[in-house]
Formats: sequence, structure tokens, C-alpha cells
Amino acid sequence: MSTRDVTVIDYGIGNLLNVVRALQHNGASVTVVDRAGQVNHLPERLVLPGVGAFADGMSELRERGFDDLVRRFADTGRPFLGICVGAQMLFDVGEEFGEHAGLGLIAGRVRPVAAQGVTGKRHCIPHIGWSRLERPPACETWGNSILARMPAGEPVYFVHSFAPEPAREADRLADTYYDGVRICAAVRRDQIYGCQFHPERSAEFGLGVLSAFLEL
Repeated sequence: MSTRDVTVIDYGIGNLLNVVRALQHNGASVTVVDRAGQVNHLPERLVLPGVGAFADGMSELRERGFDDLVRRFADTGRPFLGICVGAQMLFDVGEEFGEHAGLGLIAGRVRPVAAQGVTGKRHCIPHIGWSRLERPPACETWGNSILARMPAGEPVYFVHSFAPEPAREADRLADTYYDGVRICAAVRRDQIYGCQFHPERSAEFGLGVLSAFLEL
């Protein structure tokens, strides 16, 4: 199997086409599956895109049998990437429209983006647009990660009203700031990665994120 083979999960609410095209642009051979039963053996790489609400996403994952597949895949230590809601569902609990259990692969909760900046002035929710990535204090380097080609301070594209809050600082790979409010922009635990931003919509450096993922 090629090291650039990647399976993308289609659970009915994902932003699939742009993700597939961006992976293919980087030379990936992409297989899209919409039921866990279509996966005869655990793939080399797995991508979980997502738009919409946390609870809807988890419901569809369970309905299609993907929740168990993702957990089994995570145990292999192979590269996994969740995007936007796909990243949020990696966590224990999401607070959108009540509390809902996530996949529990990374400790923490998904909470609303603060409705105001550090000065107390209200800002727009959802947080939409380009925002710079920064290395968190506990992250010494982005080397050997999906952000290996991303210069600190480079803007990427966000569309979200909720964001993950990891229980462990060590799981934060990148942050961004919205009117001074710290937001977790990317997470990592072993080979499990999640991006709150959309690499497939983040121009050259976003494509670099996906290229680095394919080379893990």
C-alpha cells in the first residue's frame, strides 16, 4: 500500500469535496467511505472532516459504525486527522446544544468561543476568517508534526462557534487569538491530530499541513 493512501470518512455532514481535492492535490490516493462496513482492513491514514453541530456528528458516526472504527484505528498508532467538527469529536464532551459525549481520544471539552474579547467588547460569533497560528508555551517545536512546514504567525482559515479545550497543555499543538482570547487551533496526542481551522481552505500553508500529514 502506498504511503500516501488515505481514507476519508463521509458521515453525511462533512465538508468532503474540498478536503478530498486538497489531499489529491498533494498526491494522495483517496478512498471515501460512508459506512464502517466498507472498511475491510484498517487503513494507513484516516481523515475525519466536519461541519455542523457536534451532537449531529456524533450521532451519525454511531449510526454508521464509525465511532468504533475510529477508536480501533487510534489504537494502531497510525496517522489520524480530524478537521473542524471532526477535531472537536476527538474530545470527551461537547457543549453545543447541551452536553454530548465525544470519542474520548483526547481529554477535554468543546466549549463556546467567548462572546467578547479581553477588553470586554463583544465580537462576532461565529469566529470567521483568517487568524494567525502560534505555538503554545508547552509546545517547543512543530517539527515532526502536521505543522512542520507552518511558520509561526501564519494565518489560516477558521469558521466556528465552538472550540476544544484540552485538559492537558501538552496536547495543544497550536493556538490562535480572537481579540486577545486564546483559542486552541490544533491538537496532537501521539499520531492523532485535530485542526479547528480548515487546512483545505488555508491556501499554500494549509496544503502544506495536509502534505505533512501524508508524510507522517
